[in-house]
Amino acid sequence: MPTIKDVARVTNFSTTTVWRVLQNDQTLSVTDETRNKIIAAASQLNYRPLRKKKGAVDKKTANVKIGVLIWCSPEVEYEDPYFLSIRQGLEMRFSELDLTLSQIYRLGAQEPDGNLNELDGLIVIGAIDPSEVERIYSRPERIVFVNCCPDSDKYDSVVTDFEQALALVMNHFFALGYRDIGFVGGDEFIHRFGFEKIQVKESRRIAFERIAKEKGIFNPERMFQSDWSTMGGYHTVKDMVQQGNLPRAIFFASDPMAIGALKALHEVGVSVPSEVAIIGFDDIEMASFARVPLTTVKIYTEQMGRTAVDMVLQRIQGRDVPLKSVVPSRLVVRESCGGT
Repeated sequence: MPTIKDVARVTNFSTTTVWRVLQNDQTLSVTDETRNKIIAAASQLNYRPLRKKKGAVDKKTANVKIGVLIWCSPEVEYEDPYFLSIRQGLEMRFSELDLTLSQIYRLGAQEPDGNLNELDGLIVIGAIDPSEVERIYSRPERIVFVNCCPDSDKYDSVVTDFEQALALVMNHFFALGYRDIGFVGGDEFIHRFGFEKIQVKESRRIAFERIAKEKGIFNPERMFQSDWSTMGGYHTVKDMVQQGNLPRAIFFASDPMAIGALKALHEVGVSVPSEVAIIGFDDIEMASFARVPLTTVKIYTEQMGRTAVDMVLQRIQGRDVPLKSVVPSRLVVRESCGGT
């Protein structure tokens, strides 16, 4: 039976884009040509949405109420679609299982209305203070954290292996002979209600520094702070050029940052990758369509969302041992930092 992945392969669009088009998601910004191409391919392949047979649904999970708590606003999701892809992955999994997502809550000034303890499970996307989560939902064994792991002895979690991801980046730079390597990253926080947040050291920065120090190439002057947006990467690189502090190779901790950097470098006449090699992080859909197609670390965000749904359902079904799922990553080599 054809799947979403088959339609994605034929059309050369991501599974998330294909799924959203076939779900008639009017908030998705794509051309009519793209929509028509995906719909035509699905029809030709005789694609049908995957649903669990009613008789096969576990009685314990047939009518479950599962909520999602997300740290960021829709505007932040739009600017950096990393967390958006996680959410869409879990929504796709709900659809496949013929289950309904009860409610999506967002961290803000006020705590969510209603009684969250009526939920059978809660998926938390992003770094939110677990004590805040437990204040509104008092069943820690039914909480799954995605993209953070506050306590692996207490909570289920789904995370990316940042150490492995940065090893892929640095080994690729080293294989191409680069030693003057810069890092551009943003702030990382543990979030609370009332817009309060606690700054912590960002995971990619920690991994980068460790590897750079081990290789004897660490240079604090090559460590740059930005925000996570396209404009953040753009302005950070413009500052590097003005200050005469442009590394030979740069790792950006998010693809939007790297895409902004490509625009800045083009404007000042710096060639990528012959003068500056760039690697991003996430492999968002725009990465392959950037001014110079972006070499990046592919994070399986959609799978992270899917896995979170499966884990919370396992808890509802009776699993009592907390699990931590570590999702690997893959380096996608394109023109911005070539090689093999």
